[in-house]
Amino acid sequence: MANAADSGAPRPLDSFPYRHRVRAAMGTPPHFVAPDTHIRAAAERMRTLRIGSLLVRDGVPGRAAGIVTERDVLGAIAQDGAAALERPVSSIMSAPVVTVPENALLYVAIGRMDRLGIRHLAAVDQGGRVVGVLSGRAMLRLRAGKELALGDAVATAPDAEALKAVQASLPDLARALRADEASAPKVAQVISAVLRDTTARAAELAEDSMRAAGWGDPPARYALLVLGSGGRGESLLAADQDNAVVHAGTEREDAWFAELGKRVADQLNAAGIPYCKGGVMAANANWRRTLDGWNKQIAEWIARAEGQNLLSVDIFYDFRRAHGDPELADALRRMAIEAAARAPLFLRMLAKEVEEAGTAIGFLGRLRVENGRVDLKRGGTMPLVAFARLLALKCRLAETGTADRLRGAAAAGRIGGEEVDRLVELQRTLMGFVLDQQLADLAKGTPPSARVEVGPLTRRRRASLTEALRGLEGLPLLTRDALSAG
Repeated sequence: MANAADSGAPRPLDSFPYRHRVRAAMGTPPHFVAPDTHIRAAAERMRTLRIGSLLVRDGVPGRAAGIVTERDVLGAIAQDGAAALERPVSSIMSAPVVTVPENALLYVAIGRMDRLGIRHLAAVDQGGRVVGVLSGRAMLRLRAGKELALGDAVATAPDAEALKAVQASLPDLARALRADEASAPKVAQVISAVLRDTTARAAELAEDSMRAAGWGDPPARYALLVLGSGGRGESLLAADQDNAVVHAGTEREDAWFAELGKRVADQLNAAGIPYCKGGVMAANANWRRTLDGWNKQIAEWIARAEGQNLLSVDIFYDFRRAHGDPELADALRRMAIEAAARAPLFLRMLAKEVEEAGTAIGFLGRLRVENGRVDLKRGGTMPLVAFARLLALKCRLAETGTADRLRGAAAAGRIGGEEVDRLVELQRTLMGFVLDQQLADLAKGTPPSARVEVGPLTRRRRASLTEALRGLEGLPLLTRDALSAG
């Protein structure tokens, strides 16, 4: 009988690289040598340290001008014999050094290595400083199938159709991860990373098409931001577009960014990420501003914290940069957080949102069901997300993920550590119900949503869901305590 490999059946997906980050597999600390170091000395150092590569220093601390590997040394000896050992490492180093963010999921690194045919990557922090080296040798235990190249499939996609193929693969990936007992928040991190990468690639394709159409290069620095659940790293399988632009251009130059926003939106829609029904896209002038323009908009939101303004605040403050200038995005974040933290009445209005949100628990403690389904976004995850966002603004935290915000607030003394653990577990449970329902819906050809069908749930599962929702009933009290403390 033919085995799976013989029959061409897909092998089980190794979920490790979708659940762990580069920092978990990289070698630290990074080892540097000067450019004029003899190859003989570099080879001896690699042997002593039992490593396969050395970084070559440049003039900036923590930055690398190149990388020299065991294979480079062997290649030099094969070509020039023993005389090669007296040459400087700068003569055989590879440059520039290919890098990967230390907080990237491992599948991104594996795909990059596979595409470029290299065995080493320099892991860098947010400031671009090298903090470790990731080697192929360190990841031999990972199965490097085609599915691991997902990140680079996005980065090298030639058009929206190629991006759409990646999006179409996400349900199968999510299903495989769940089968391997990955938590829903872990799956959401993968989906959100793909969403941000897809948004970045859409921007690159939009820029290329604009150059071809005579618009030229960007007239000023800019950053394209992903908002909402994508920015929090909590997107599941029903995401639409939520994005914005901050730029350093003039009012006249905004026309270029307006065209960019339109083309990005069109690219994403063609890639299977639909237009935002509420118009939260950089194609809309309300979501495309300079730093000064955003400052004025934020001030208006804070001064009139009600209705649509509060809805805009909820989605905006979860932003994360997908493409473009990181300094511009960081400046916007600092400005936005400080404006909110210094406005107690605004924070009070955000608190009121949490206090009045309620849960999906109805009369006599039963699930609040409509058409056989319970809304676990409006009556479940949304109040928890809003609570964590409020704490983050109160504590001036830059984090966007709900769990990270809660832990940051605990470190600042706004909430107890045990309470945070409980709330993080509640979020994990609720997101699990939503993700599993979305996978079931997609299997039946039904559009996925956050509304979970109650009928098919076993008695035990229904009890677990009810218990989780009841665990959110204390959020109003926690909100009042958090605002009144200190």
